[in-house]
Amino acid sequence: MRREITCCFTGHRPEKLPWHDQEEDPRCLALKDRLSVAVAEAYDGGMRHFMCGMALGADFYFCEAVLALRAQRPGITIEAVIPCEEQAARWKERDRNRYFHLVSLCDMESLVQRRYDRGCMLRRNRYMVDRSSKLIAVYNGVLGGTMYTVSYAMKKGLEIVTLDPDDCESDR
Repeated sequence: MRREITCCFTGHRPEKLPWHDQEEDPRCLALKDRLSVAVAEAYDGGMRHFMCGMALGADFYFCEAVLALRAQRPGITIEAVIPCEEQAARWKERDRNRYFHLVSLCDMESLVQRRYDRGCMLRRNRYMVDRSSKLIAVYNGVLGGTMYTVSYAMKKGLEIVTLDPDDCESDR
């Protein structure tokens, strides 16, 4: 896929989001709306290929937003970038089911490495950034993998759109 039409994503897992895994929370719904707008704006700006690391939390929201846009607009592809085969092995059953369903709806899968090790998530994130020209991030300044990915994308010169989950108030 061509880098200039590729947008990747990074974002917090549920434990770092204000609402944790309570997706019916109005703040979560507001973030999902903002994410859908950011994905549509990326498309309007020429992005056609979207890459998602398929982690719990904000990654799922991003994947769902891209899938929804793909149903409405032509030429969109989404790639599930999986850090290791057992990414979802220890998740709750409902989360595993959602993960496998979302992966099945993606246009392609890229497996970064077969076995889990301490660096596989960071390698997944670098893989996506290295192949993209734009990054959408759900990020509130907290230390961790999302911060690392945003910093790496800055070094690589990507256009970055940051959505702060702490600033999400519902407009509903």
